[in-house]
Amino acid sequence: MDQIKVILTGHTRGLGASIAERLLARGVHVLGLSRRTHPTLAASVPGRFEQVALDLGDTAGLARWLASDSLSRFAAGASQILLINNAGTVQPVGPLETQSHDAIARAVSVNVTAPLMLSAALMAVTSTPAFAGVDRRIMHISSGAGRNATAGWSVYCATKAALDHHARAVALDQGLPLRIASVAPGVVDTDMQGEIRSSAEEKFPALRRFEALKSEGKLVTPAETAEKLLHHLFSADFGERVIADVRELSTN
Repeated sequence: MDQIKVILTGHTRGLGASIAERLLARGVHVLGLSRRTHPTLAASVPGRFEQVALDLGDTAGLARWLASDSLSRFAAGASQILLINNAGTVQPVGPLETQSHDAIARAVSVNVTAPLMLSAALMAVTSTPAFAGVDRRIMHISSGAGRNATAGWSVYCATKAALDHHARAVALDQGLPLRIASVAPGVVDTDMQGEIRSSAEEKFPALRRFEALKSEGKLVTPAETAEKLLHHLFSADFGERVIADVRELSTN
């Protein structure tokens, strides 16, 4: 019997929570990694949902967890093993001179270091004869900010661009038994959008545009976006477009 297993970061709220709910509804086994645990999902699907309270901004803590056998135990027996690097932070927002060292370091750790560490760990764990023939896929949740610079978002833009370029480079590795894509999810109505709208205009000149997206009803729901992302992730052509935008993907 086919057994699909997914490692998902940032699964406790917003887009990540919607992705987790839809994966579990499909009968998929999910391992959620986030600073907090989801309060209700575990009880609803006993045996198919594991979660680890893990601060992805703590690189040393993540390294210790990866050095354990937790990831290999979860992956065991999978016919398809997928990683969705969803967790992210938009902070620090503002011009260069206002950005704290700690906020910059945390953003790079959460948005870049953790996804790259998890991606490498997934391939290392599954590079044994026991996983021969297993379908491996990695989806980075990127952003239009990684492809179009925005004032006040220098750190966020840089970290999302890093994910895009990581996917491009990994896709060039010859003979790697892996499909990878970095996918922008569009403008989704999540807590992050609320955080963006709470920014001071002097720190984030594009503030009025984001306020208009909300007031004009142009934000997409997390549920709708999650469905489109998963449709693409499980599609036969996943990875053919290494850099993608969910708004440009077919849902047929």
